[in-house]
Amino acid sequence: MGLTSETTVYVMAALAAVSVALLVWWWPRFARQGLLQVLGRLVALGTTQVVIIAAFACWLNSSYQFFGSWGELFGNVETAPVGVTQAGGYGGTGTVNGVAVKGALVQPAGDEQLSRVSGLPTGPAAVNGRVESVKVIGRRTGVVDPAFVYLPPQYFQKAYQRQRFPVIVALSGYPGSIFNLAQYLRVSQTAGALQKSGQMQPTIMVMIRPTIAPPRDTECVDVPGGPQTETFLAKDLPDALKSAYRVGHDASAWGVMGYSSGGSCALQLTMRDPHVFTTAAALSPDYKVKDDATTGNLFGNGPERIKRINSHDLMWRLKHLPVPDVSVLVAESKHGERGYPQTQAFIKAVRAPMRVVSIQPEHGSHNFPTWVQEMPPALKWMNQQLTFPQDVVPRHHKKKGAVVADPQKPGHDPLRADGPEPTPTTRTHR
Repeated sequence: MGLTSETTVYVMAALAAVSVALLVWWWPRFARQGLLQVLGRLVALGTTQVVIIAAFACWLNSSYQFFGSWGELFGNVETAPVGVTQAGGYGGTGTVNGVAVKGALVQPAGDEQLSRVSGLPTGPAAVNGRVESVKVIGRRTGVVDPAFVYLPPQYFQKAYQRQRFPVIVALSGYPGSIFNLAQYLRVSQTAGALQKSGQMQPTIMVMIRPTIAPPRDTECVDVPGGPQTETFLAKDLPDALKSAYRVGHDASAWGVMGYSSGGSCALQLTMRDPHVFTTAAALSPDYKVKDDATTGNLFGNGPERIKRINSHDLMWRLKHLPVPDVSVLVAESKHGERGYPQTQAFIKAVRAPMRVVSIQPEHGSHNFPTWVQEMPPALKWMNQQLTFPQDVVPRHHKKKGAVVADPQKPGHDPLRADGPEPTPTTRTHR
């Protein structure tokens, strides 16, 4: 039985019910005086409570996908997963739900709870788009990470067989999962609705978790002698996607967003790797990476430790390092979230050529209902920053059986949707 399976939840619920029934049935025997009877009462009560808590924890984990397997739960996982040559299920080319995949850096994956996500596109892909379950393999790091990829309807239409598309990478918080991004943050559903209504240009959405070495929280840091999370997300992931999908090759077509620690990671990646990501949207982020019980020692020891710590402190970077030419959005509620003062300080610290906007609801919490409300304006804003790629797939790379249309005229972007006027909750800061 898998940790997240419904069978596990039902079995644990049944065990909890049996434990309560046995406690009630046997309690008269433990009601007598004596050491054994007292110990019996303690054991019975303790066992019943543990089973009830375990059943509730299994249900909660099945709903929110904090841990995807028993190995992740108990930390019995490899911190450096198998290399590329060992992970491939096929060698040169293959398909992911009918879409051609070149090489072995993106491969078909199992369901990964995708079938449990509500509101996904159905029917013809050229009409409604498609969400695929894949695994992304890091050529440099050897990391293997599951992902959901949303492909807009235009990706499948004959008129755009050679057209590349902009990309937004959506990152979960810790411990998080891609299921949370798809089911609770509604990434593909929100993007699909905005694109269908013309409020967002056709964009590929990639949902992936930054927790590459569970249960450790690596906070998108290249840990000395440990997991290389930043390298995976800033180098391996873009390379893999470019090898598998028709995505833009210029950084102006790439954005990254996330919630909680995923939002922190989005800011880190954009400010530290502006040659990869030029736009970020961070919902309830932190602005400094710190060691804690879930991260362990992220920065190593020795004389370079302080330098590494400072380099992941965004306020320190804004004060001491050249400011990157990027655009970022930060979202934090004025009342109900603890990070509002830090967000205000970050906004004030940003200077040209960097640009910052903010979403500041009056009330909200550090939870999905708040982030779901912030998603539409965040995606609309990102749409306005990203450039629809003008480069096209060369004719000799045409997929077998594809009908190739003439590429767009240089400088003309028929798919770009004019974004709406900024909403009252969105403020621009320079």
